[in-house]
Amino acid sequence: MEVKLGLKENWRQFTLLVIINGFVGGMVGLERTILPQIAEADFGIAAKTSILSFIVVFGISKAITNYYTGAFANRIGRKNLLVIGWLLGLPVPLILIYATNWNWIIAANILLGINQGLTWSSTVVMKIDLVGDKNRGLAMGLNESAGYLAVGIVAFLTGWIASEYGLRPYPFYLGIGFAITGLLASHFLVKDTVHHVNSEIKVSQVQKLKNIFRETTWTNPNLGSITQAGLVNNLNDGMIWGLFPILLASKGFSLGEVGKIVAIYPIVWGLGQLATGKLADILVKKSMLFWGMLMQGIAITAMIYATSFVQFTILSIILGIGTAVVYPTFLAAIADYTHPEQRANSIGVFRLWRDLGYAIGAILTGVTADFFGIETAVVLIGAITLLSSFIIKLRMN
Repeated sequence: MEVKLGLKENWRQFTLLVIINGFVGGMVGLERTILPQIAEADFGIAAKTSILSFIVVFGISKAITNYYTGAFANRIGRKNLLVIGWLLGLPVPLILIYATNWNWIIAANILLGINQGLTWSSTVVMKIDLVGDKNRGLAMGLNESAGYLAVGIVAFLTGWIASEYGLRPYPFYLGIGFAITGLLASHFLVKDTVHHVNSEIKVSQVQKLKNIFRETTWTNPNLGSITQAGLVNNLNDGMIWGLFPILLASKGFSLGEVGKIVAIYPIVWGLGQLATGKLADILVKKSMLFWGMLMQGIAITAMIYATSFVQFTILSIILGIGTAVVYPTFLAAIADYTHPEQRANSIGVFRLWRDLGYAIGAILTGVTADFFGIETAVVLIGAITLLSSFIIKLRMN
């Protein structure tokens, strides 16, 4: 079977995978604005550590699933993993609608984490397989843009639906549609990309890694720098997801205003990647990663001084731009530094650590917020993000 690599040559399958990843992002957007409020309003949970428990289990289950998606991608097939991911996502919105205690919410987020790990990782690897080495940044920009635009749009929609019709069940009806559509499209329309990988293996000049896990985690200066920054990026995103709505509510903003401010960051993050993904194919990836993480750190630290809707909107935009600069660049750079045969595995290791950042961020910010206050937690995460930018500056080639 003759296959051609490239975006133009594979645009139909590529576009389909972009649309499917929009549904994947929508599943996370369901919770983004309203789950912390549900914790307080429906279940009477006040401790920040307890509220953030849903992000901890989501992050851990997604991280572990990412690793095994990478490890099994060549053995089981990318498409099969994508379909399995959607099957496991089907019960999530139903559990969120009918949950009678917080343990059901935790269970839903374990399933959601597995769904995200299988579906998002599969679409990432398949798109990189399709486009070859010239348009990896653009491919990742389009992929992550679709996913995070969907997160932002659905976060806004659920906030609006909840303010009009209540926290449950109406906001979660969207999720039932996403899961069914994603499953049907993945099963009937997606084709596996194993032949594209085999085609690239024949011509690749990249040296194989001796120990994929260890070198991607830390010992390879380039891969290790990218991985730590990925972890810190999602560590601060875990804080934004769990504490930002509570911080805004504590400053007197209404549920509708909170929904708007919370939605701005992932929408800018999503839209921005349409440009930054292509830039990652042109500019030096090290510089993009340094400046992106630096912008994130500055925006997060400045949040404790903000008081008005306009100020928080500006900071959310800066945070979104910083995240848009690094997010597609992470995956394009990992793909650059790994052999095609090891790519899915290395991306799996990177995404393991990156998404463990959600769990680490939620635990760290929850404990810090409970003992020292929300503002101290925000400053701590801002400082860690700034430190991460300088590790990239000093360690990457």
